[in-house]
Amino acid sequence: MERPAWAPPGIDISVPSVSRMNDFYLGGSHNFEADRKAAREVLRHLPGVPKVIQANRAFMRRAVTWAVASGVTQFLDVGCGMPAFGSVHEVARTADPGCRVVCVDHDPVVVAQARTRLEGDPRAAAVLADLRKPRQILESPELAEVLDLASPVALVLVSVLHFVEDQDDPHGAVAELTQGLAPGSLIVITHAAYDGVPVPQEQTARAVSVYRDIRNPMTMRSQEQIARFFEGYEMVEPGLVSKPHWRPDAPAEQEDPYAYSGFAGVGRKA
Repeated sequence: MERPAWAPPGIDISVPSVSRMNDFYLGGSHNFEADRKAAREVLRHLPGVPKVIQANRAFMRRAVTWAVASGVTQFLDVGCGMPAFGSVHEVARTADPGCRVVCVDHDPVVVAQARTRLEGDPRAAAVLADLRKPRQILESPELAEVLDLASPVALVLVSVLHFVEDQDDPHGAVAELTQGLAPGSLIVITHAAYDGVPVPQEQTARAVSVYRDIRNPMTMRSQEQIARFFEGYEMVEPGLVSKPHWRPDAPAEQEDPYAYSGFAGVGRKA
């Protein structure tokens, strides 16, 4: 198996990564054959996955733009994924060039690519850390250098919480991350669910099982379970809804059916 020049030393390129699989779904080039093989197996059961990811990103762009318009110009993007056009960093800076952004991921390839892209930018940083260990994130020197936690921060958790199993206490991790954020801070979440997927649940479950097989298990949660992540926050209208229905730029009925899978929402800390 040929090793690309951009692959950081020590990375086992035979082990698939969710971030690199997503990069493949979106037509990117920073993925390995193991990622592509696993992604193709997911697509065999659930061919609309690229549309789901595109809907996640479209929601994120609207939410980040809204956040900046609401006066929040600091972003903590946890589970940021492979850098791509229209990332949190780019969307925020388009809305306000003074925005500060810290990107966090547990995939060394993602963080290496992000650091290359952000090199020399004093208002942005990339941190190698895991959502399941919030102190890693909160105590990172990069975060301290870039973000002022005494002022509002938008915590972005797009398409990441469903990769934290219940046994790893995702609700507790989110609560710990948000505990120290200033009043007026925001939480931005998308989460996978069986709700809205335009195929039988059994078919979706077969795609979900692929992630379990590659040791990145995916936990589908109900709307009620997802709503718990917003405890301590006031929901921003229109609440916890399917992604195309959150403040759409165009009528949501124009979206691909797969875009309606799962839920998205934004909360504001009182």
